[in-house]
Amino acid sequence: MSTGTVGTGTVGTGTTSTGAMTTTVGRLAALGRAECTLLLRNRTALFVAVLVPIITIGGFKSSLNGIDPDKGGPTVIELAMIGSIGMVLIMAVYANLAAAYTSRREDLVLKRLRTVEASDTEILTGTALPAVALALLQSVVLVAAGVAFLGGRAPQRADLLVAGLLGGILVLVALAAVTSAFTRTVESAQITIMPLFLVSIVGSGLFVPLTVMPDNLAAFCEMLPMTGAMTLIRAGWLGGVGAHDLGGAALTTVAWIVVSLFAVRKWFRWEPRR
Repeated sequence: MSTGTVGTGTVGTGTTSTGAMTTTVGRLAALGRAECTLLLRNRTALFVAVLVPIITIGGFKSSLNGIDPDKGGPTVIELAMIGSIGMVLIMAVYANLAAAYTSRREDLVLKRLRTVEASDTEILTGTALPAVALALLQSVVLVAAGVAFLGGRAPQRADLLVAGLLGGILVLVALAAVTSAFTRTVESAQITIMPLFLVSIVGSGLFVPLTVMPDNLAAFCEMLPMTGAMTLIRAGWLGGVGAHDLGGAALTTVAWIVVSLFAVRKWFRWEPRR
C-alpha cells in the first residue's frame, strides 16, 4: 500500500543510502515529510483537520449570540474564537492522530519503522509533526483573523497563550496514541475519539464557561485533560485570570502530560490488532 511505501521508503533511504538522516533532527524531518505526504493524500482527514474547526466558528458564534457579555468582558466573537482554537487542537491533533497511529499500525508501517535507526519516541513524534504544525498554523490564523477582521482584542499575554497551545498539543498527541491502542480500525477511530471529544466540548470550557456550572461540577471539570490548557489559552488572549487559577491550570496540564506519556509507554501497540 502507499502508506507503507511512503513511510518506510523515506526513512530507509535517508538512513541507509546517504547517511544524511543519522541525527534525531534528520530522522524526525524524514518521518514528518512522509506523514505530511500521507495527510495531503487523505482528503477526508485533511477536510476534518482543516475545515471542520473553521466551520464551527459560525455555528458557535450563533449559539453565543444570546449571551450578554459583561461590559469590558469577552465579546461573543472572542468566546467563539477561543473555543474554535480548542476545536482545532482536538480535531487537527487528537482526532487526526488517533486515526493516523491506528492506520500506520494496521498497515505495518510502525513495525517496519522500528527496524531502522529511529527510536520509538522519534517514530511517534515524527508521525505527529504535520498535525501539530497544522494546528499551530490554524491557531495563529484564528488569532490574527479575530484581531484584524472580527474586532477581537490582541492577546494580553502571548506567553500564556503559547503555553496553553503547547500544553494542549502535548496532552492530545499522547492521548491520541493511547486511544489508538484501543482502536481496531481507522473507521472505528470515529467512535473511540468521541468520549474525550464530547467531554472536552462540554466540560473543558471551550464554549461553556466553568463559572456558570454548579461548584461541584466545575471542580470536576477543572481536572479534565483539556481544561488546564484552555484556561491558559483564555488567559493569554483575554487576561483577567488570577495567579492561583493559572498555577492550577498549569499543574493540571503538566499532570495530564505525565499521565498520558505513562499510558503511552504502558498501552501503545506497535503490532496490528488481529
